[in-house]
Amino acid sequence: MSDPVSEPRLLDSGEAALVVEFGSTVDPTISDRVLALDDALGADPPEGLRERVPTYRSLMLHYDPLVLDRETLAERVRTLVAGAVARAGTPTLWTLPCCYDAPHGEDIAQVAERTGLSADAVVATHAGATYRVYMYGFAPGFAYLGGLPETLAVPRRASPRPPHPKNAVVIGGGLAAVATVPMPTGWYVIGATPARLYAPERTESFFVGAGDLIRFEAVDVATFDALTAREAVGEPVARRGEADR
Repeated sequence: MSDPVSEPRLLDSGEAALVVEFGSTVDPTISDRVLALDDALGADPPEGLRERVPTYRSLMLHYDPLVLDRETLAERVRTLVAGAVARAGTPTLWTLPCCYDAPHGEDIAQVAERTGLSADAVVATHAGATYRVYMYGFAPGFAYLGGLPETLAVPRRASPRPPHPKNAVVIGGGLAAVATVPMPTGWYVIGATPARLYAPERTESFFVGAGDLIRFEAVDVATFDALTAREAVGEPVARRGEADR
């Protein structure tokens, strides 16, 4: 349920950051406003603006208070928001291969038990949806995705499971994610993608941007292994298209 506001709240975070808060829920309308402001400030940043950090519902602006004072930055934000800025470009639609077979979809049986679906239905439902990248956070390149079908909206575990492999595709708490580095998690691992969303050696370490869309294409283990080998020598396996607005 959306809770957009006509005028965002401006909240100080310490002495050198301003948070522009547009709402309190995970909602595409709110996200569009966050990302539109992010685009506008990126295209014409005031001197002293150091970093912009978009989240589900807000944009954090880090600034140098010796160069840019808080009220000047706040007034720029108010002016841009009042002008109803729009996204600078069309979001990209990414198709990521995903292997749901063993050993990659190691928690599918548990998801099936919790949802009352068959294992095949879990896979078909997950692969049949289109997901929106709301933000990165928690770990390098960890992409938080909205758009998980309600039938797969299982709560996160009460305690973390052992570390999953890199590039795990996970669900939990009504969201989906691609987890780029191994770590313990309360999410459920239902697959893995050979596409590396995060690769620090690349010029563009994170090639998927906030506001982009993702679809998962089911592949078998042999195809997954072959695509992983292609990624290892620098050949991207994610397919890029243009999303409809």
